[in-house]
Formats: sequence, C-alpha cells, structure tokens
Amino acid sequence: MDRFEAMSVLLAVADAGSLSAGARRLGMPLATVSRKVSDLEAHLHTRLLSRGSRRLELTDAGQSYVAACRKILDDVLEAERAASGEYLAPRGELVVTAPVVFGRWHLLPIIEEFLKAYPDIDVQLTLSDGIINLLDEHVDLALRIGDLPDSNLIATRIGAIGRIVCASPDYLARRGVPLNPADLAAHDCISFVGLMSSSVWAFTSKGGKQEVAVHSRLVVNTAEAAVDAAVAGLGVTRVLSYQAAKALADGKLTIILQPFEPATVPASLVYKQQGLVPLKLRAFLDFAIPRLKAAVARSNQLATV
Repeated sequence: MDRFEAMSVLLAVADAGSLSAGARRLGMPLATVSRKVSDLEAHLHTRLLSRGSRRLELTDAGQSYVAACRKILDDVLEAERAASGEYLAPRGELVVTAPVVFGRWHLLPIIEEFLKAYPDIDVQLTLSDGIINLLDEHVDLALRIGDLPDSNLIATRIGAIGRIVCASPDYLARRGVPLNPADLAAHDCISFVGLMSSSVWAFTSKGGKQEVAVHSRLVVNTAEAAVDAAVAGLGVTRVLSYQAAKALADGKLTIILQPFEPATVPASLVYKQQGLVPLKLRAFLDFAIPRLKAAVARSNQLATV
C-alpha cells in the first residue's frame, strides 16, 4: 500500500463528503477509492469513516487521523518545495484564484507582465466568483472581495470596493432617473444573483438600512451579463463598481442613487500561513500589490460622480 497516496485519497473523501464525490475530485474509479480507504482502515485496525448516514462522516479516530494526514502531506509538500529550490530562487508554479471580472480585467494583465519578468515561474489562474478553499485546492494566493472571516490566512488589503446602481443613458431618458431607492418600484431591474436578491435591494439612508422591493425583469448569474443587459437598455442593474468600470468609462452606463449605497467592502490578497514564504509567492506579492492598488483606485474614480 502506498501510504501517502492512501492518505491523499482519505483527505479527498473527507473534504468532499462522500466516496463518490472524492472519486470525482481525484479522477479515480469509485471502486479504487473505496478499496484504498478500506486498505488503510485494515492497516490501522480501526474504522475511519462512518458509512451509515446519507453523508459520510469521520469517526473520532478518523478525525484525528485526517488532521495528522493533512499536516504530514503539507510537510512533505514543503520539503519538496525546499528540495526543488523554490526557496532559493523565484521558480515553480503559482496557483492563483480571483473573481471572474476582476481577474480578467485587472489581475490577468498584471500576470502577463509578471510572467515576462519572471521566466522561471508558471501561473495557473482560476477565475471563479465562488470561494475556493486554499488548503483543499492547493491554491497559493486568492483575491477576495468582502469582509474576511477569522482564519489562519494572511491578508493584504489592496483597496475597497463599492456597489453601484446604474443604467444606460437611453433607458434613463425613456423612463426617468430614480432620485431615491423607492423610485425603483416604477423601473425594470436586472438582478445579479451572486450579489443580491432579485426581489429586494438594500440601501442606506439617514434612518439606517432601507430595503426596497424591485421587479427584476431579468435575473442573471454573472456580473458581465448584468452589465451587458443594462448597456442594452433593458433596465437598472446593481453591481460592484469595478464590474461596470469599462461601461462607465465608455459612457454606456450612468450611475444613479449613489448617496444611498452602503459602505465599501475590502479587497484583499490572502494566502496560507507557512514557515517560509516561497520566493515565487513573495515575488508575485511584491509585483502585484502596488499594481492592484492602482487598478482598484482607478475603478473607484470611475464610480465617483
């Protein structure tokens, strides 16, 4: 039995919540995954997984063993990095994740410059509006927008992002300009479900939080689609400021109701705590942080009326 492989399989199963989900994550046949876990249990003479419930759960022994496996495999990965010279020179593969629109417009151009400056570093960029677990997915660095929960991650703030309500000049000429959130009741709205409810939008006022009912003629699951629909004159949308920055700069969208927007949220680069920060990660942080701060500042200027 390959002990390290069996540990990796067990971790994948535990993190995914079932043998079948773990098999999909690993790209292995379910029978192979089940056999490797059973072989590991036989080797340890103890049950690691409770298979009685609909969702697979770890036994007490399994919880302790999984925690130990995670540390062992992390230590092995650290040793491999040191042996390969990752701590002696900026080299190796850097895995980065970011929200879709921010990653395309702001982070990708910086990565292109970085790759030219550091020919011995490769970058794997994953763009997703979901939260990717850095430990489970072996991600080196993530760009996060929003308040960060307490965790063992190290965060470097690169700026603040606000929400904006906007519509095309043509739409506003036809339907009128809303002067306060309550006016949205008379307008067609475009909701981006990753950011807000499709039936109620929240604002701030002197009296505190103000929630208004809206009629979403269109509901989409990406910010790009919401911005495109607003540019086409379908209605009023609400997105994060950077998501509409290009359309604002081109005069295709106009900001409305800005005095009623809630406070901005932080944008941060986060990475795992570790003994020595690999030089590839340190090089990227030093390269990207000032450029990202400038990019966020430019977006905020466009969103200021």
